[in-house]
Amino acid sequence: MTDISSYSIEDKSSDKSIIIDYRNVNIERAERQVLKDVNFSLHEGEFCYLVGKVGSGKSSLMKTMYADVPIKEGNKADVFDFDLLNLKKSKIPYLRRRIGIVFQDFQLLRDRSVAANLRFVLEATGWKKRQEMDDRIEEVLCEVGMENKSYKMPHELSGGEQQRIVIARALLNNPKLIIADEPTGNLDPQTGYQIVKLLHNLADSGHAILMATHNLQLVEDFPARTVRCIDKSLRQG
Repeated sequence: MTDISSYSIEDKSSDKSIIIDYRNVNIERAERQVLKDVNFSLHEGEFCYLVGKVGSGKSSLMKTMYADVPIKEGNKADVFDFDLLNLKKSKIPYLRRRIGIVFQDFQLLRDRSVAANLRFVLEATGWKKRQEMDDRIEEVLCEVGMENKSYKMPHELSGGEQQRIVIARALLNNPKLIIADEPTGNLDPQTGYQIVKLLHNLADSGHAILMATHNLQLVEDFPARTVRCIDKSLRQG
């Protein structure tokens, strides 16, 4: 089992820039209120868990942060320097390029190799030079401990290996914010521990990490700031 003795809660917000700043935000899906009066901030280099039951609003909240779910009401809803309350559709791609997203179900392209999956993202986000793309792919694969897997097809990888590739994909454009929605949901406990440890290490290197999970054992074993979705509200601790 992963050694967790060195993990403790620290205040990493001092002297760090605010990445997310929500004040009195209301979130709706299909004209149904999901969360009300959300007050939430996340700083550079901070790790935060988002916990709650299925259907409590975790995913909806995260989706607002990359403009997949619009915010209709609130006093303030900023991610980086983007005002989500008044965000034009033409600006959404620029917002999303600054965010790395880690999905529970991987969403890798099954018909191409790991390297080709990553190259597809780089090309889609404006990279042009093949050597620069190859260098960046090698860098992110090394960062997640998958440097020898670039030629593999997704079906040749274990669930934990696929999730590491997904994290590598999220890192390609060096985002300051990584949103991880139940990243251990399809993994066995030991592999899940390895993924959470990797995400904590990324926070230590300066990335802001927001991770949704229903696994309270992970929260206990890898302590960090925790917010909870309860009764359509967001509560600290």
